[in-house]
Amino acid sequence: MKRRILIVDDDLAVLLTLKAVLELHGFEVDTAASSAEAFARLKSSLYQMVISDLRMETEVAGLEVLRAAHRQAYDPATALLTAYPPSGERLDGKQGDGEHWNGRQGDEKDRDGQNWTREDSDSLLIKPLGTGDLLRQVEALLIRRADKQLRQRGSARKA
Repeated sequence: MKRRILIVDDDLAVLLTLKAVLELHGFEVDTAASSAEAFARLKSSLYQMVISDLRMETEVAGLEVLRAAHRQAYDPATALLTAYPPSGERLDGKQGDGEHWNGRQGDEKDRDGQNWTREDSDSLLIKPLGTGDLLRQVEALLIRRADKQLRQRGSARKA
């Protein structure tokens, strides 16, 4: 069974490029070009992961999409996609583009001062994002999501 991902971005070139790359690597991908379209897709389909651009109709439309994803019963992994990284350090300690950033709660701010926390997103993907980086991050997030769900099922059985 193919893993399903929803990609949300108002930039058609980015949307179609990410869709093509992920489909070439075995994922089933749906797209949405606005937060309203994403909300409808989240309610009508099940996704293992949702990737959303931060800035669309508003400066924080992507955060609203990911918060809506977290409210779904199927609890998808989430990643925020942005060209405006927060001040903070990367998980690998290096500088540059194409990786996700460490989510130190409370001090993650984009260039306009908007907060980003791990409560909103499981990861932050910085544009431009290379194919290898994208695939590595998607796989890692899906594995973490599956592990989390297995732990939750185990805890529910014990209770």
